[in-house]
Parts: sequence; C-alpha cells; structure tokens
Amino acid sequence: MPAASLSATPSRNPSQHFDVRPLDAALGAEVLGLDLSRPLNDADLARIHRAYLDHGLLILRDQRITPEQQIDFSRHFGTLQIHVLKQFLLANHPEVFIISNIVENGQPIGLGDAGKFWHSDLSYVELPSLGAMLLAQELPPEGGDTLFASQQLAYETLPAELRQRIDGKRAVHSYTARYADEVFKGVRRPTLTQAQLAAVKPVVHPVVRTHPETGRKGLFVNENFTTHILDLPEDESRQVLAELYAHSIKPEFIYRHQWQPNDMLFWDNRALIHLATGCPSHLRRRMHRTTIQGDVPV
Repeated sequence: MPAASLSATPSRNPSQHFDVRPLDAALGAEVLGLDLSRPLNDADLARIHRAYLDHGLLILRDQRITPEQQIDFSRHFGTLQIHVLKQFLLANHPEVFIISNIVENGQPIGLGDAGKFWHSDLSYVELPSLGAMLLAQELPPEGGDTLFASQQLAYETLPAELRQRIDGKRAVHSYTARYADEVFKGVRRPTLTQAQLAAVKPVVHPVVRTHPETGRKGLFVNENFTTHILDLPEDESRQVLAELYAHSIKPEFIYRHQWQPNDMLFWDNRALIHLATGCPSHLRRRMHRTTIQGDVPV
C-alpha cells in the first residue's frame, strides 16, 4: 500500500521522537520511544511505514495500549481481517484474535498452538495478510519465542536449478492442510464447523511472489498451509516443496524474538514466514493479534 494512503486526512499532531534501530540479524528493527497511546501524524506514520518495508519486522517496545488503540493503529495500514475461529475473537473487538494457552472454566480463551509450523498468516485466503501486529499481554517466564525468516533472502539465494523448477509455478494453500496435527503437547485445536470449513476453501497462489510495494521477489509457500504445486507430479511436488522449506529456514535468514513485556511486533507477511516455538503448558501466555488484509499475490 502506498505511503500516501496511510492517512485519509492530513494530521496536525506534533511528531513523536523515536528511534529505529536495525537488528544485528537478517531482518528486523527495534522502534524505541514511540508511544501508540498518543496520536501519530502523517510524518510519523510514513516513517514507520518506510521502516516496515526496509526491515520486514518492527519491534515496537513498551506499548501499553488498549485493544481500541491497537485496532486504530493497525487500520492505518489497511482493512483488518477477521479470523475464522470466531470463538477466539476478543469480546466487543472482533478485529483482535486471542492467541493463548490459558483455559478458563474448562474452555480455552484463545488459540493455544498458533504458529506451530512455519507459515505466512492467512496465505490460505484469496487476499492473504499484508501484515500482522502481535501485542504481548501476558508472558511466561520461559519459552514463547517467535522466529522469523526472510523469504526474499531465501529466494535470492536459491540454487539456479531449483529456481528454474519453480519459475512460473503456482501452489495450492489450505487452512486445513495440517490443522489437526498436534505439535505442542496436550494442545488440540477445536473441530471446525461446516460454516468455518466453507469459509476457508483452498486457494492458489504463485510459488514466488513479487512484493507489491518494493518489487522484491520472495518465496510464497509454507509448510503449514501449502499442500502441493500445480502441474507437477505428486512426488516431484513433494520433493520440490521439501527442498524449498529446508532452504527457506537456513539460520542466516532467521531472527529469533525473545519477548519483553508490552512488546508489539509488526511484520510483513509478504516477505517473511514465522514460527511459534511454544512454551510449557502450565505457564500462562496471552497475545492479541490484529491482521491487515493484503492484495492478490502476483
């Protein structure tokens, strides 16, 4: 989305003084001194947007904000998407999806195993996520790290032969591809209703997508939602995907985030994939996610 569309009307709010500090990693930057509980002007938003495109992941430190403030900030970057698991949407704020292992009155309050496989959020819909914002509400004393991997670096370093094999190819993505697989011990996902299944029918996207704002190419397949590559025999599709997955998460492409209280991460699902490492089931963890709609991958 062009920076000019970030704000519908000019803002006269004074600029905030904040620093953007690139991480010593393949991606990401810390944003220090920004206060999302205060109004932002157009220059602030443009600077955040530019940093987001440059680094793929922003760590917005010490954000003591309400759900309304998270939603308002997220909407500067586009329309918000509502998750299909409506039982885990925040009461009175359906734009906020709860990711949590906490159980109250015998029922989970959020999705306990979100991100258990490498993935790009909502790659299984026609308009996948542009980006997501994840705000720490309650953190465990150990575990709970989140890993991010640059799929643009992964594509740019592909062996020439593998790059040729995927040139022009398209792949199928499905929300249910690995939905029932149990990875985090003791955590099982709720059974999907017929209405929920109807809302997440498989879609087709290019194996390599061009970022709509930067023009940079990156891999756009992931082990969580991609089922197969079209126009390839089943065994060859499986082999090519396995090679792509193995290459896409090489250590040199990865940043591991160790959460601090009130961190909010803002990442680009068009450029990165990510993975939740999980935490011991007896330790409480709660996060609030807003998800921004993107466009059709090309």
